Amino acid sequence: MWDTLRRALRLSPELRHGLAVTLLLAVGMTAGRAAVPVAVQRGIDDGLRGPGGPDAGVVAVIGAAGLGVLLLSMICGYAMMLRLFDVSETALAAVRVKVFRHVHDLPVLHVGAQQRGALVARATSDVDQITAFLQWNGVVLFICVGQTLVTGTVMFLYSWPLALVVLAVFAPVGWVVRAAMRDLADAYGTVRQRSAQMLAVVSESVVGAEVIRSYDVSARTVARLDEAVDAHRLASQRASRLTVTAYSAGEVATGVAMAATAAVGVLLGVGGRMTVGEIAAFLFLVAQFALPAQVAGEMLNGLQNAVAGWRRVLDILDVAPDPADHAEAVDLPPGPVAVTLRGVGFVYPDTSAEVLRDVDLEIAAGSRVAVVGQTGAGKTTLAKLVARLAAPSRGQVLLTGVPLDRVRLRCLRDRVVMVPQEGFLFGGSLADNIRFGRALTDDEVAGVLRELGLLDWAAGLPDGLGTVVGERGEGLSVGERQFVAVARAHAAGADLLILDEATSAVDPATEVRLRTAMDRVSRGRTTITIAHRLATARGADEVIVVDDGRAVQRGRHEELLAAAGSPYAKLHAAWLAGENALA
Repeated sequence: MWDTLRRALRLSPELRHGLAVTLLLAVGMTAGRAAVPVAVQRGIDDGLRGPGGPDAGVVAVIGAAGLGVLLLSMICGYAMMLRLFDVSETALAAVRVKVFRHVHDLPVLHVGAQQRGALVARATSDVDQITAFLQWNGVVLFICVGQTLVTGTVMFLYSWPLALVVLAVFAPVGWVVRAAMRDLADAYGTVRQRSAQMLAVVSESVVGAEVIRSYDVSARTVARLDEAVDAHRLASQRASRLTVTAYSAGEVATGVAMAATAAVGVLLGVGGRMTVGEIAAFLFLVAQFALPAQVAGEMLNGLQNAVAGWRRVLDILDVAPDPADHAEAVDLPPGPVAVTLRGVGFVYPDTSAEVLRDVDLEIAAGSRVAVVGQTGAGKTTLAKLVARLAAPSRGQVLLTGVPLDRVRLRCLRDRVVMVPQEGFLFGGSLADNIRFGRALTDDEVAGVLRELGLLDWAAGLPDGLGTVVGERGEGLSVGERQFVAVARAHAAGADLLILDEATSAVDPATEVRLRTAMDRVSRGRTTITIAHRLATARGADEVIVVDDGRAVQRGRHEELLAAAGSPYAKLHAAWLAGENALA
């Protein structure tokens, strides 16, 4: 736990800002509370039991002084809480920004392997647990620290024998709390894990609502959600039981301490070593000293929940991001980009089988290349390596003679764009999605669509370029989403386009229009198209056939087709038979 907290403080230096002043304010606030027992003692001994009998004037003066001290205490408390709130919000806002930025710097393969809801939980609900602790339990913690220091000191000034009695009673509570903290650390780690799993299930069921309803599996989905909720409930209950143990120990110790103080105090009073006022004041001090023990359970609850949240935040920050720019990074020369692969092999994380092996390719600048092969042959993996969305396990990828890891990232993202098979759209307007990679005016967006022959399509939408596409582009059809993705790539002005073709899920008219747009977007650029339908390969300058992780054939469509029995000829025959069957 302490290691986690030390790392958290290093991650959030804002939390240490003005810590000494905040603690001093906490001591000032609790010092005012300690003035109450002193006022009680002076009121009894000097105002009620004084040499001349009860004196209302003395009691009034003591009461007024006590009230003044309490007002100062309230001011210190207000300033302390305000500082804690401001510091915690500032620090945790910075943490959220760091997590979000780090997630976008993570390897694409790592992000793809994570449950989306669990990943989002790291920067939302986990950080919220830390916020809740700092703004509530953290306030109580500062109060308790200050109160323990002040009341402990005042108790020893009143009577060191009674102070030792109180410490002896509360010593076992410290042992119980320490033991509970070890178990609570594991318990709340499980709670945060179950919470993330629950969020992932909820997120998946909401996003996939249409599929769930289509297959009428609502009951199964609800059962899965119930299971996730129940797992979270059981984990929370186990943590709560441990918290109650610490709370009960504090309550018992408080009662025993009060009884022991009264008994020993009477004995000391009979011996003339303490006055009635001092005994009464000491009982008030014991009640204040017991506050940390009484709220120990609640503080442990919040602390361990926060520590568990910190661990999950630190876990994601511990994942190494994609390498930053190399010290000798350079920009690519202007113009279409040539691509070279030398002895490239690739193994996905947590697997042992090579998806690609010994791939050697040369793709000329400005050429249009179609990459074909059976499902799982390694076509999309090859595209990700060229776009630097994954790094080769061995071998080297070069762009225009420059090793890919030596290309400046900003330049790479400007010059190389990959259009995935399913175009992902962001909430907003059609125009906003097209200019996502490059700032364009509405007129310039219209020009992009005109160049691709899609302007009349956009004009036919309810609000034209201002049409809201909905979350993930749900307001558009599959083909229309791909229109937007291709237009976005064209608007970005890249010199190397990697198109993961997605025409199999659209109607014939949309397919023709999409092929026309893709043909236009590839002009003047180096284009690598992952061709799922071999009609695309016919118009390519060259076709590369990938089979079982290797580039086994390359050449023009007609040349490869003429080689009877070749991998391409077999692939084309199978594709043609499928097309004829559908017809």
